[in-house]
Amino acid sequence: MKSAIIAALIGSAAAFAPAQTGKASTQLNAFEDELGAQPPLGFYDPFGMLSGDCSQERFDRLRYVEIKHGRIAQLAFLGQVVTRGGIHLPGPINYAGDSFDSFPNALAALFGP
Repeated sequence: MKSAIIAALIGSAAAFAPAQTGKASTQLNAFEDELGAQPPLGFYDPFGMLSGDCSQERFDRLRYVEIKHGRIAQLAFLGQVVTRGGIHLPGPINYAGDSFDSFPNALAALFGP
C-alpha cells in the first residue's frame, strides 16, 4: 500500500516537471547571429522565404530589398503628411500646365472631391 502511494506521489510530481526537449537543428540556424535575430523568436521567417535555398547571398538580397521597401514606404508616408499639411510642390505637374495645388489631397485626387 505504501509503495502504491509513493508511486502515485512520484507520478504526480513528474507531471509538473518541465518537459525535456532538445533544440531543433535546421538550416536556418546559420542566420541566428544576424542583426535583428533576437530572443525569444530568434531568426523569424514567417513566410518561409528562405526555405530550400538558404544561401548567404539570398539572405543578403532579401534583407536589402526589405530595407529598400521600408525606405520607400517612409517617404510615401512623409509625402502624405506634408501634402495633407497644405504644402505642395511649386510648378506644373504635367505639360498641360496643371499645378500641384489644383489636385485635392489623398484619395480625393483619384476619385474626386
